Amino acid sequence: MNKRLFVLLVILMSSSLIGLIFVQSFWIKKSVEDKEEQFSGLVSEALNSVTVKINERETKNYFDRYLHAKDSVGELVNSQFKNFFYIDRDVNSNEILLYEHGILEEDYSISSTFFDNPDGSDSTIVKNYTSKRRTSIFKEDFDLDGKGFRLTPLQKVEKIGGISKFDQLAMEELFNSHAKKVPIHQRVSTQEIELLMQRELENRGVDIHFEYGVYSNGLPTKVKSRKFKYSKENIYTAHMFMDMEGSSNFDLLVSFPEKKRFLVGSILGMALLSLLFTLIIVIAYSGAIYQLIKQKQIAEIKTDFINNMTHEFKTPIATINLAVEAIRNPKIIGDPEKVNRYLKMIKDENKRMHAQVENVLRISKLEKNQLDISKDRVDVHDIIEDALTHVELIAKDRGGYVNLHLEAEQSEVLANEMHFTNVLVNMLDNAIKYSIEAPKIEVYTEKVKNYIIIKVQDNGAGMSKAVLKRVFEKFYREHTGDVHNVKGHGLGLAYVKKIIDDHQGDVYAESEKGIGSTFFIKLPLI
Repeated sequence: MNKRLFVLLVILMSSSLIGLIFVQSFWIKKSVEDKEEQFSGLVSEALNSVTVKINERETKNYFDRYLHAKDSVGELVNSQFKNFFYIDRDVNSNEILLYEHGILEEDYSISSTFFDNPDGSDSTIVKNYTSKRRTSIFKEDFDLDGKGFRLTPLQKVEKIGGISKFDQLAMEELFNSHAKKVPIHQRVSTQEIELLMQRELENRGVDIHFEYGVYSNGLPTKVKSRKFKYSKENIYTAHMFMDMEGSSNFDLLVSFPEKKRFLVGSILGMALLSLLFTLIIVIAYSGAIYQLIKQKQIAEIKTDFINNMTHEFKTPIATINLAVEAIRNPKIIGDPEKVNRYLKMIKDENKRMHAQVENVLRISKLEKNQLDISKDRVDVHDIIEDALTHVELIAKDRGGYVNLHLEAEQSEVLANEMHFTNVLVNMLDNAIKYSIEAPKIEVYTEKVKNYIIIKVQDNGAGMSKAVLKRVFEKFYREHTGDVHNVKGHGLGLAYVKKIIDDHQGDVYAESEKGIGSTFFIKLPLI
């Protein structure tokens, strides 16, 4: 994939993901705000309903007490009757309508058990109003006897009822003026407020704990819940006991300590689903980006591997071709010694190419779990000594050495002898190849708990921390300017890692640039 196209794709995907997360966050925030606004509206309705019901209950109590007092202990002091008339004529039907409205006003002397009089008297004058309404319909006829027009009564309707709405308001104003002198805790109880408030909230689908208190002109009163605390935030207010002008000295305050939890809980299900799906998208996106980067790296490594493999095969192929051409020379074919030398050269180069192909196939089979690795009881020290025989001459040829320090008291493990030998040969071969000067290699073994530790230490070029993290990856080789200064394909240590993992062991390395490297193999003992 083109590098610019890859970068553009990553930027577009990242921008889309960030935008999606922003939209989800905005939606959740907006939902909480909408729920809070809806919650505030419902609470305000409930508060207003509570205060209205409390006020109606108090007014009803006063009316009941008034009627009871009038019927039981009232004494008529004075009475007067007022009558009002209104006449209307219908021209089309020659009918005259007469409206009469009479009000009987009676003054009763009520004992002071009903109201406490500020003047200290033991009685109160209470007015009683009775309303009498009558509607009369007359027919206007012409008198044939020459006496003029006359009225003929057709219908009369009478109704006797209680006081009018206006008079009721006057009575309520009277009650309110007396109620203002009564302490608030005698006008309303905490039980009444709590019961009404809980009922009104439940009717509106708001099931949440609340605290309340009644304030008089901004000051707290005795009427409040046990845990109520005033705070400017999260407080809802409604006026109580308003007079005819709409003013009041008392306010009912309600707070909700668990309001935030209630609001978040109301959208928690949808929010969690939204967050879950967003998280899945983020994980999938991260995985996709990781795989794209990984595949890009693998593609680069494979290209490097093919280049190295081509270079590795080019030399033996050229050597074999030259040897074949030499054998075909009539002067050479008659010389058995030279023919044998060239044939041996062809065999060695062919064996070298075969080994490289086998190395690649072995890694492929390991990845597909197709390599049959049978394990037997073997001695690690014996395998180390056997591996040493494969590389000792190469180390001496470069003027170096391989020293063994086999100090583990117990060294038997369950392993495949051939593959484990290849592992040690690979590690020793790498130590020799990557030594700039004469290779000086030290091999140690020691027992740690139920494990044997094999340590291969060299004085080679060493590795940086970035290289050390990837040294066991397939096809990976450190770039050193000239990619062919050290022969190999980056398969040796990948093979080592696969085999040791199959033996339930562990392999790792420590290195410092310019000083050398130390590789560790950790295997469980029998």
